[in-house]
Amino acid sequence: MLKRKLKKCIGGGLLLTIAITNTAGIPHFSPITKRVTKDSAFQRLSFDSAKLKVHGLHSSATANIPSIELNQNVQEYAANYIELYTRTFNKIRTKNASYFKTMDAVFTKQGLPVELKYLAVVESQLKPNVVSKAGAAGAWQLMPVTARYFSLKVTPGYDERLNFTKSTVAVAKYLKYLHKMFDDWLLVIAAYNGGPGTVFKAIKKSGSRNFWKMQNYLPAETRVHVKKFISTHYYFEGKGSITTLTKDEVNDYIKTMSEFVAKHNTASEEDTDDNEKGLHKISPNAEVVLNEEEE
Repeated sequence: MLKRKLKKCIGGGLLLTIAITNTAGIPHFSPITKRVTKDSAFQRLSFDSAKLKVHGLHSSATANIPSIELNQNVQEYAANYIELYTRTFNKIRTKNASYFKTMDAVFTKQGLPVELKYLAVVESQLKPNVVSKAGAAGAWQLMPVTARYFSLKVTPGYDERLNFTKSTVAVAKYLKYLHKMFDDWLLVIAAYNGGPGTVFKAIKKSGSRNFWKMQNYLPAETRVHVKKFISTHYYFEGKGSITTLTKDEVNDYIKTMSEFVAKHNTASEEDTDDNEKGLHKISPNAEVVLNEEEE
């Protein structure tokens, strides 16, 4: 959907594609600390799911590629959360490479943002055999009813929620189902925790589908769950993605990026025209001299 919207804004000078998958593996970076300033890299996030393929853009211009700010409602929470769980996250990153690769493969095949894998970190710290007091099980902490609905076998003697690959496939289907329902990844994360009905009630009471405007109408556990996901995502990726933005924020970014593309394309066309005009000024003798020098 994002690709279709952006194709209308693309000219010959700059090719912009939106991809909802990142390269496999977990990049290493220095975690942020509690000290967050207004102009810090923590606040000014690049749009990590936007893969820029630039043609004819001068290297100095890349510094001007638009970025998106992390919503101020989660800045302090994320800084504190990451500081508290840095050691735990580091262990997870080091010991669970195979799980991350499995999630990347499944989500890529299902056409989902691979960054959704960090939901499993929030749910269980990537422990596939965890069973909660409420009856949720596996790395994704699926309840029996949800698991069965998405084709997992759950019986007293056999529970596929504890099978990491099979449960990840089921969760991918569930997340796609929720996204068709809400068309907003933050609301999907909220619904994953509290259920779709809880989110719809919050939307009705608040009169808004913007998570940051309706969050106080959600149970405390659910709104905190979303903030935990954003914080965890930021620790592992070092930046945000379409999964950490509201639909409005994604649209705002597309608008800003589209304006950047249009501006650059105009500049590129002018440069091309100037270059073509300049070629006519080169004499045949000059071309011969250049050829001779090359020989």
